[in-house]
Amino acid sequence: MPHPPAELLAPLHALLGDAQLSPATLPGSDIRLWLIDAANMDRAFSPEETRRILEEPPYWCFCWASGLALARWLAERPEWVRGKRVLDFGAGSGVAAIAAARAGAVEVVACDLDPQALAACRANAALNGVALGYSADFFAEADRFDLILVADVLYDRANLPLLDAFLSRGREALVADSRVRDFQHPLYRRLAVLEACTWPDLAEPDEFRTVSLYHARRG
Repeated sequence: MPHPPAELLAPLHALLGDAQLSPATLPGSDIRLWLIDAANMDRAFSPEETRRILEEPPYWCFCWASGLALARWLAERPEWVRGKRVLDFGAGSGVAAIAAARAGAVEVVACDLDPQALAACRANAALNGVALGYSADFFAEADRFDLILVADVLYDRANLPLLDAFLSRGREALVADSRVRDFQHPLYRRLAVLEACTWPDLAEPDEFRTVSLYHARRG
């Protein structure tokens, strides 16, 4: 088994001293990601650990339900990305970016504000044998992408204005979300309702295992 990358393990230990990372194969997929070991979720966190997690949540060490659902969708329908230039917005672990690269995208950029997430994307790309580009600033990117991928970003309705921003850098957008599943926007239509769970399983309510997938094309 490969050893966990030190650049991921060190910050995780700063949050949860005994936490470990392991290369997990995602349910219903052959993508592997460096994720927090499920055994670390079986104990109660101390008040200090809870405070640290809330202040700097390590989103990158989980594969959230919407990202997993979007990755499966792309694996089953590679024509959505084959030969295209793709940007994965709020990439987190990089699962959607990796799925796009494996499905034949000519270029994939993983974009995230969190430098630790970008480090996770690099490590996970290496684990899956794909090449990605990386960006910390979506708005610094040129308007040159065929498709913007978005998963688990609309967890707060305050983020809904991003729906227009996605189409400022890409001709089309695919948005998967399990938190805000009922938004109305003139350019977005719901393609599908998918089922997936966050991995490792956080025993989230069933409502968060239902993922809506939306598609938009520039008007």
